[in-house]
Amino acid sequence: MSAIWGLPLLNLDMGKIFGGIVGSSEENMRKAIATAEAVSPSILWVDEIEKGFVGMKSGGDSGTSARVFGTFLTWMQEKTKPVFVIATANDISALPPELLRKGRFDEIFFVDLPTTAERRKIFSLHINKLIKNSSIRHEIEPTDEVCQRLAELSAGYVGAEIEQIVIAAMYEAFYANRGLREEDIVKAIRETVPLSSTQREQILNLRDWAKERAVLATAEDDREPDGGTDAAGSSGSFLGAQGGRIVDFDL
Repeated sequence: MSAIWGLPLLNLDMGKIFGGIVGSSEENMRKAIATAEAVSPSILWVDEIEKGFVGMKSGGDSGTSARVFGTFLTWMQEKTKPVFVIATANDISALPPELLRKGRFDEIFFVDLPTTAERRKIFSLHINKLIKNSSIRHEIEPTDEVCQRLAELSAGYVGAEIEQIVIAAMYEAFYANRGLREEDIVKAIRETVPLSSTQREQILNLRDWAKERAVLATAEDDREPDGGTDAAGSSGSFLGAQGGRIVDFDL
């Protein structure tokens, strides 16, 4: 998004906001906000925002989290500078409802398991990014056909798992003292158990939550009615049924 819009991207690290001296946490938040406004128009990214305010409900930090949260909340409501705020959360249920209402965050997007088209792009990206030496990749070229075959074998795998699959395949090729081959990646896929298998129930719960509360982030061209089969060969009903409302934005 930063590259597309041509705007600076600032990462708000909540772990560095909180300090040990009384009042320093609130001051750090005010400085971070001032920095974002000083370079505006800009994009402010808060990764795993729910972890930044984990002590707010318990009050175990003498109210520091609540005060920092209040400062951030007030700024989001009243800011006049063009600072576009984006946040990610693994457990959105841990966030207070006042943070999620319109006027602070305009929309909630649900990022589901990658579709076949998305996995094809992810394989192409990581192969090209991780393997730049021609002597290593001379036996495999990440064409659309190759990436499509790999994508079809990896239903239910997320982007981070695909990246580690490519890395594991590189180690396999290095151990054999040869260039990377497609079968190395296929072997790594078959030896990896994805989160969609180990955390199946949690994913289903997230999808149920997102059905009416969030917008599906998958682009229209990348959606698929059937997810095929997962690593265990089970039905594609679980992998194909994505959570979130479908809203097509006219760009």
